[in-house]
Amino acid sequence: MRSESSGMGKPPADPSNEDYSTIVVGSDGSPSSLLAVRRAARLAAAFDAELIIACAYYEPEDTVGQQECQSEHPVVGQEQADSILQPACEEARALGVQTVAAAMETGSPVAALMRIVSQHDADVLVVGNRGINTLTGRLLGSVPADIARQSDCDVIIVHTVA
Repeated sequence: MRSESSGMGKPPADPSNEDYSTIVVGSDGSPSSLLAVRRAARLAAAFDAELIIACAYYEPEDTVGQQECQSEHPVVGQEQADSILQPACEEARALGVQTVAAAMETGSPVAALMRIVSQHDADVLVVGNRGINTLTGRLLGSVPADIARQSDCDVIIVHTVA
């Protein structure tokens, strides 16, 4: 029996298992996030892992959430999220990933990605580093930094911007 961790309720990863079977990558459609998708796709192809391409979005009427969003490019509405996810899934398949799925959740990018990781029992979460070295990111937090602190699975932060 596996013990529960203190984070989102997922048992701690088995350190003896060095393979990734489920990889989640966050995308908001920005060039930075698309580079993270490509890196995650190559990783998924190498491990023959399932790749879940995830997008957090706000409901159009959630103006408070959009204003508080840590992302420079908040995604508004399911339609916009879907328009981001479909091309990313196609690109992942073109890079050799056999099993690709799209997942979208409402809310802040960090909370939404944590829910998607939990729902899919992911082994690793891949995100771009955009925002991590900005003044706002240092003062208020950034999506990649907050994910690294909160995640119960491995996190890979892809160097996508200087």
